[in-house]
Amino acid sequence: MLSQRSGKAKLDDVTRILSDLQAELDANKLSVEQRRGLLEQLKVYGRSVDNADPIFTHHGLQTLGRYAFHGATTPASQEALRCIANALLLQPKTRQMLVDLGHGPHAAEKLKSDSVDDEFLAARVLFLMTYDANLDYTQLVRENQLADSINAAIQRHAQRYSTDASKPSQGHTQPMDIMALAETLKLVFNIIHFHQDLNPHFTKSIPNVFKILVQRGITQPPLAAPARELVNALLHLHLESAEGKQATFPAADPKRNAEHLVKILDKAIVAYPDKDLDDTITPVVTLLRSIYEIAPDAVQTAMQKMILPTPEERDEPLGKSDTLPSRLLNLSTSANTATLRGSISSMLFELSHKDPATFVHNVGYGFASGYLMSNNIQMPDDVIKAHAHENANDGIPINPITGQRLDKEEHVHMEPMTQEEKEREAERLFVLFERLKATGVVNVQNPVEQAYRSGRIQELPDDSD
Repeated sequence: MLSQRSGKAKLDDVTRILSDLQAELDANKLSVEQRRGLLEQLKVYGRSVDNADPIFTHHGLQTLGRYAFHGATTPASQEALRCIANALLLQPKTRQMLVDLGHGPHAAEKLKSDSVDDEFLAARVLFLMTYDANLDYTQLVRENQLADSINAAIQRHAQRYSTDASKPSQGHTQPMDIMALAETLKLVFNIIHFHQDLNPHFTKSIPNVFKILVQRGITQPPLAAPARELVNALLHLHLESAEGKQATFPAADPKRNAEHLVKILDKAIVAYPDKDLDDTITPVVTLLRSIYEIAPDAVQTAMQKMILPTPEERDEPLGKSDTLPSRLLNLSTSANTATLRGSISSMLFELSHKDPATFVHNVGYGFASGYLMSNNIQMPDDVIKAHAHENANDGIPINPITGQRLDKEEHVHMEPMTQEEKEREAERLFVLFERLKATGVVNVQNPVEQAYRSGRIQELPDDSD
């Protein structure tokens, strides 16, 4: 039974355990299970920084490093690695300590293991050391084959999935498998983010990343791990390279990956609350934009059909139906999604060939105007009017403001005003302008008074009747 001590008792026990572990390095008297037990107890204590100070010191990490990285992988070495991972997470200062102890290359070597436990722990340690430490990842790639190890790990995960319908996919059935893949992908993201020159070393993983993403299908929620990490990794990988394009648009079905991402987007928009959409959905939109930019014409056309409003939606003002294009349009003007709304508008503009007139035609000036003005994109009014009639779907004019077909607009019938109603309305306007003039805020001239002075209004003689 693991101890749950606190306060000074916990501190004393942490100190004792580290002392025993240090002595054992020379004495070598304890069994593997006894070592594992001590390290497991230390791991429990290390989940909180309170009264666990000896763990987060140079001496503590040195002792743990000896158990974690020296010798064969054992349950004890994995417990030591878990202690280190917790320390790096809770105390950022320990990241540079571990680098100074020379354990960066050791962690990279550990990632060569086929064990998902080793993959998870080594990837997490290496990921955490991308922050607040000066670990040389270029050297790890060159001397410890870090990129090769990462690519091999991703390939092992991809091999669980079959593209052959006649062969069932094993998939990821255990939580640790998913956690290991997620940590490895996070490591890829950060390495490329902080070391752009290393990006080409990971290009060979692009087909495997897409394979896992597509073959896993859409989970609930749609961007739960590892889908989120797969999307983020693809954002940084060189999709525009020759090898990247071949993987992004496979010969057997060039639009498969783009279609799957659109489906994820469709499901994710309704699966997450508005407050979470900026963080969860924006990477998917950004990835779709990147793919569209390099896509063949056929794939671009397919993406336009999936994302832009369809002719059927123009039976009513755009944004009123329960479809992906409508939801995207509404999010493009949402006050709750500051980052996402800009990304969506940019995507819709790019899907419209970056042409303002086509953009207005596709989404309506009501949705397009904010983006056009904020990006200083000018479009004359006569272009809008001409576009509404000359380029309408199937030759049917559309309302350039709402995007609705003109023949489907609801016409409101209003009875003409009587002479008495006109006079009352004129009187209200006269009073309104007089009050506005009296405030002194603005200098206005009552149009009725102006018309009278100009002779456009004449007094009529009293009705003798």
